[in-house]
Amino acid sequence: MRTRSNSGVRLDYYQRIIHKLILDHQQPVTGLFPASPQNDHAWIRDNLYCILAVWGLSMAFKKIADQDEDRAKTYELEQSCVKLMRGLLMAMMQQKDKVEKFKTTQHSLDSLHAKYSSTTGQIVVKDNEWGHLQIDAISLYLLILAQMTASGLQIVFSLDEVAFIQNLVFYIESAYCTPDYGIWERGDKTNHGLPELNASSIGMAKAALEAMNELDLFGARGGPSSVIHVLADEAQKCQAVLQSMLPRESNSKELDSGLLSIISYPAFAVDDPQLIAKTRDAIITKLQGKYGCKRFLRDGHKTPREDPNRLYYEPWELRMFENIECEWPLFFCYLILDYCFQGDKINGGEYMQKLEKIMIRKDDGIRLVPELYSVPADKADLEQSEPGTQERIPLGRCPFIWAQSLYILGKLLQEGFLAVGELDPLNRRLCSEKKPDVVVQIVILAEDNDIRDKLLEYDLHVQTISEVAPIEVQPARVLSHLYTYLGRNKKLGLSGRKSRDVGILSTSKLYSLNDRIFAFTPQFSDMKRFYIASDYELMVDTLKAEINFLKSSWQNLLGRPLVVLTLNKMHLDQGRIPMAMITTMKKLKSGYINGTRVTLGNLGEFLSTSAITNLSFLGSQEEGYPDKLNPQVQCYLEEHLLKSFSNKMSVLQRVPGAKHGRALRRRMSVRGAIKKTRSINVDSDTLGMEGEYVGPLLERKPSLLEVDPTHAGRSPSPEEAKKKVFTKGTSTTNLGVAPPTIEITKDQTSSPPKEVVNKSPPVLRNRTVSESQSVVYAEQETDELLAMLRETESLDEQGDILQYLVDTHGLDFNTDMLENGKVVTVKDLLKVLYEKACTQKLWGLVRHTAGMLGKRVEDLAKAVTDLLVRQKQITVGMPPNNEHTITAPLPENELRQLIHLAYGDDESTAMLTQELLVYLAMFIRTEPQLFLEMLRLRVGLIIQVMATELSRTLSCDGEEASEHLLNLSPFEMKNLLYHILSGKEFAINSVGRGNFSIVSNKSNRYGKKSQIVLEGQSLQGSIDETPMVEPDRQGQWLRRRRLDGALNRVPRDFYPRVWGVLEKCQGLIIQGKILQPHLTQEMTPGELKFALAVETVLNSIPQPEYRQLVVEALMVLTLVVEYKAVAHLGEAIEVELLVHKANQIFLEDQGLCNGDATLCCAKGAERGAALVCGGAAAVCQHLYDSAPSGSYGTMTYLARATAALLAARRPPGAPDAALDCTIT
Repeated sequence: MRTRSNSGVRLDYYQRIIHKLILDHQQPVTGLFPASPQNDHAWIRDNLYCILAVWGLSMAFKKIADQDEDRAKTYELEQSCVKLMRGLLMAMMQQKDKVEKFKTTQHSLDSLHAKYSSTTGQIVVKDNEWGHLQIDAISLYLLILAQMTASGLQIVFSLDEVAFIQNLVFYIESAYCTPDYGIWERGDKTNHGLPELNASSIGMAKAALEAMNELDLFGARGGPSSVIHVLADEAQKCQAVLQSMLPRESNSKELDSGLLSIISYPAFAVDDPQLIAKTRDAIITKLQGKYGCKRFLRDGHKTPREDPNRLYYEPWELRMFENIECEWPLFFCYLILDYCFQGDKINGGEYMQKLEKIMIRKDDGIRLVPELYSVPADKADLEQSEPGTQERIPLGRCPFIWAQSLYILGKLLQEGFLAVGELDPLNRRLCSEKKPDVVVQIVILAEDNDIRDKLLEYDLHVQTISEVAPIEVQPARVLSHLYTYLGRNKKLGLSGRKSRDVGILSTSKLYSLNDRIFAFTPQFSDMKRFYIASDYELMVDTLKAEINFLKSSWQNLLGRPLVVLTLNKMHLDQGRIPMAMITTMKKLKSGYINGTRVTLGNLGEFLSTSAITNLSFLGSQEEGYPDKLNPQVQCYLEEHLLKSFSNKMSVLQRVPGAKHGRALRRRMSVRGAIKKTRSINVDSDTLGMEGEYVGPLLERKPSLLEVDPTHAGRSPSPEEAKKKVFTKGTSTTNLGVAPPTIEITKDQTSSPPKEVVNKSPPVLRNRTVSESQSVVYAEQETDELLAMLRETESLDEQGDILQYLVDTHGLDFNTDMLENGKVVTVKDLLKVLYEKACTQKLWGLVRHTAGMLGKRVEDLAKAVTDLLVRQKQITVGMPPNNEHTITAPLPENELRQLIHLAYGDDESTAMLTQELLVYLAMFIRTEPQLFLEMLRLRVGLIIQVMATELSRTLSCDGEEASEHLLNLSPFEMKNLLYHILSGKEFAINSVGRGNFSIVSNKSNRYGKKSQIVLEGQSLQGSIDETPMVEPDRQGQWLRRRRLDGALNRVPRDFYPRVWGVLEKCQGLIIQGKILQPHLTQEMTPGELKFALAVETVLNSIPQPEYRQLVVEALMVLTLVVEYKAVAHLGEAIEVELLVHKANQIFLEDQGLCNGDATLCCAKGAERGAALVCGGAAAVCQHLYDSAPSGSYGTMTYLARATAALLAARRPPGAPDAALDCTIT
C-alpha cells in the first residue's frame, strides 16, 4: 500500500472527527440528526448547518483522491448530504397542505414545522405549541439545496419534487412583509410568542430567491421542466427592506449576532460593502466578549437570573440581564468564515486563536465547541458592575454541532483544503463587488399609424404594435396571469403562484413560449387601473423613477433591462401628443435621463442584448405532453389577443331640444352638495397657524371641518340654509373650453339616442360657493332633479346633483332611464361622470366620484406594506381626535374601509389619502433618505399642511386652499408632497384652467412669489406695484418647524438620547401624558419599541410647530445629561413648562431690546395679552420664527429656561455656587 501524502493524513483525521461527532448520530432511516442523544427532535436549521462540514470535507477529498478509497470516501460523504437533504424534503412534503394554505394566509399556524422527529420524519409538536413560522430555516434549506445542486450533487429526483420546491419559493416570497419567530425561535425578546419582522429572515429569503432563480434541479441532466423560476422583484423587495433595517434586527432587538449569517457566509445577502462593514462593526463593538458574542442585548437565555420555571419574561425583568447575557462561541465561527471569504488571514487567524482558547478538550484530544458560556450565579453582580471581568462556565450542549461544523469548515479553508469558491459554487460572495453601469433599453410603440405619424413630426421614429411582429406585446396583467400556472401540481394538490403582482424587473425581460416571443408593458402604464394613470405627466414622472430604479436594482441580473411602452389614443390631449411626453422622449433619445444611461430603439435591435426567460412551465407536463401548451393557457392567450375595447355608455348625452333656460334658482340650490363633505382643516386654532390673509379668522369648526358649521351631516337640510355667498374663488369648470354636452334619454322612444352637440355657452359655476338654498330644493321631486341633470352641461353641477341623489336614495336608485334595454342606476351615471371628469382632467371631481364609486388605488395594500416594512407606521384621519394607526399590513378592502371610516363622509379626502399613500411609497422606494428620523407618517396632518402651504403661497383662506388642493392634478399633488417632504421652498405658477404647477424656488430673493395669477385676475397685484422685501425670510423658521412637526421629524439619535434623560429623572410629562422611567428597564436605547413609545406621547400635541419646540426642549435636556451638568434631574419634568418659561424670557428680552414681538405679545407688562399674534399654545409667533442658534435663538432661551428649572430644583442647603450656563 502506497504511503499517504501529508494532506491525505490530515483529511483522514478530519474524517474521523466528522464521523465521530456528526455522522455517528445521523439516523439511518430518515437521514436526520437529533438535537442530542436525549432529545430526538431534528431542527431544520441545525441539521443544515451540521451537514455543511460533511459537504465541505467531501469536496476536499474529491480534490486529493490519490487512492480509490478516497473516491469512495468522497461518494460516502456526498451521499450523507443527499440523504439528509432528502430526509428534510420528505418531512416537509408530508406537510404540503400547509404550504398551499400558507401562500394565501401567511398565518403562523399554517406554517411548515421548524422541527420533526429524527426517527420518523413526522411532526413532534402541534401547530400552536411552538413558534414554527421561521422563514429563515426554509430559506436556508433552499439556499443550501441550490449550492449543493450547483456543486454537482443530485438531490431532487422527480418533477413532483420540483413542483414542491417551486412552491417553497412562493412560501418564502412574502418574507419581506411576514413577521416570523426568527433564528432564535422566540419573536419579540420578551418571549411572549409575538412574531416580528426579522432582518435575518428577510436576508436569508433574499439569498434563497436569488440562488434558486433559473436553477435546474436535475443539474446537468435536466431540461426546461426541472428549472425553478423566481420573479426578480420578490428578491428585490427583500433587498430594499433589508437595506432599510440593517443593522437593526427587529423592533425589539436593536442588533443581533445572527445577522453575521446574512452579511457573510452562507447567505451573502447584502450588496452594499459599507452596510456590511457597519453591521459587522456594530456586532463586534456591542455584542462581542471573551467567550464569543451575545445573541442580542438583554438576552436572558440560561443566565443565572432567568427563572427556569417559565418560558417568558416580564418586560421590567429585562434590565436584570444587562451585561450578564450568555456569550456564544458559534459567532466566532461565523467571523472566521467571514474573514476567510474576504481573504483576510490575519483577522481569521486571530479569531481562530480566540475560539481554540475557549474550546473544551476531550480525553481523546478532540476539541469541542460548547453551546454557550454563562456567568456563574455568585459572580453575576460583579460581572454586571464590571462587564467582561469574570470567568464564565460552559453550559448547554457540548459539542454544539452547528458551531462545530462551521469550525471544521473554517479549519479546512485555513489549511487550504478548500477554496472559498467550492463552498459557494453560485458565486454569491461576489454580489457586493462593483459592477458596470446598467444601460436601460427603451422601446416606444405607437398604437396605430396615426400616432406614429404624429411622433414623426417631432423627428421621433417609432414602430406600431403591428410592425414589431412576430414579437407580441401584452400588458403586465397577462404576464401575472401566466405566472399563476407556475408550480401547479394536481398529485400534490398545489395550485401555483398566488400573488398577482409583477414588478418592473419582471416586465423588463423578454419571454419565449415555444416559438413565440412576448414583450410586456410595465404595470404602471396600465390604463385600466385607476385615475392616477390618466394623468400623463405623472406617468412620465413614474417612468423616470422606474428607469432610475432599474439602474440600481438590475445589478445581479442577466442582460440589459428592456422597457416597452405603448402610446395610445388615451394619452392624447385634445388630439395632440402632450409636450411633457415629447420632451421626455427627446431626453431618452439623447442617451441619458436623470443620470441613467438609456438607449432608445426598435424591439428587433434589442433581442440579442435582453434577458429572455423560457415559459416552459406552461406546457402540459402532467398530461404527458410537455411540448404542447396547456389548453387553458391556449384559450387565455387567444381570447386576450382578440379583445376589443367595449364601447362606453351614452347615458349622459344631451336630449335634443331640451330647454336650456330652465330656472336658475334650482341650479343654485344643489350647489355645494359635494363641498359639504370636505374635512380638510386649515383652521388657525387647531393647526396653530395665524391667519395670513386679510380678514376675520375662520371660526373654529366642530371636529372635522364641515364647510358649513351648522350642517352636521352631508346632505343639506332646509332649516339651516345659509344665504352667505363667497364671491372670490376659482371655478374649475371655467376652463375656456366648452364642457362636453350631456344627454339623458327617458324611456319614451325606441329609437337609439342621438348625440347632439350643444353650442350654447356653459353656465359658469363657482366651486367655492357654499350656500345652498335647500328650502326650494327639499320639496323638489326627484324627476325635477333628473330633468336638471339632463339640461346642465357643467360636470360640477352634475356632480352636486348626483351627490344629492346618492345621499337621499343611495347608489342603486333606479333613475327610470334605459340604456340598451338595461335599467340605469345612479351608480351608472356616476361612472360616466367619472370617466368624463378623467378625460377633462377635472381632478377635484375625479377624486370625489372615485370615492363615491368606492374605487381604490390598485397598489394601495402594496404601498402601505412598502411603508410599514421599512419601519414607518402610518396614521390616517384628521388629527387630533380622529387618527387611526396602521401598524401591520392589511388586505386591500380592509384598508379602504379603515380610510373611509377615518374621514367619515369626506370621499374626496379619503381618495386623496389613498393617493398620497401611493406617492409616499414611491418616494420611500426611490429616495429613502427623505424619511430619515421619521417613524410615523400622519397622512391627515400632511394633508392639512399641504392645504396650509397652498393657503400661504396663494394668500387665500383655508376653504379655498383645500379646494385648490383637491383640484391639483395627481402629478402636481405628488410634486407638492415632494416639496413638503424635502422641505424645499416652492412657488406656484398658474397654468390656466384653474390648475397650478409647483416649481422649486432656486433663489429666495428673485422667486416671483407674487405672480400667482388665477383666471387672469391678479391676487396680489403685480411685482411693480408692491415693492417686495425678501418675503421669505420672515416666517421661514415657523414654516420649517411646522413642516418638521407635521412630518414627525426629529434630530439624529433623538430617541436614544431621550432614553438617557429618562434614566436620570422620574418621568417626562408632555400634554398630561407621562413617559415612565421604567421604560428604560424594559427596552434598550436603540430599540424601535422605545422610539414609538416616545413618539406616541409627542403625537398628543396637536400643533406641529409647538411639538417641534417641545422636541428642542428635550434636546436641551439631553445635553444637560450628556455633559453631566447635574447628577440627577429629580422628579418628573413637565417639558412644556420649559417652552413656556423660554417664551417668557424671550418676551422680556424683546421688551428690553424693542424687538418685533413688542408689536404683539411683548406689549407692556400685561402678560394677559400673550395671544395677540395667535401663536400656537400661547407661545409668541416670533419665538417660533427664531432660528435655533444665535444669541436670540430658541436653543438659547430653552437653555436659560432649563438652567432656571435646575436652579429651582437644587436641594436646599446646597452650596451657593452659581450654575454654569455656557452655551456652546
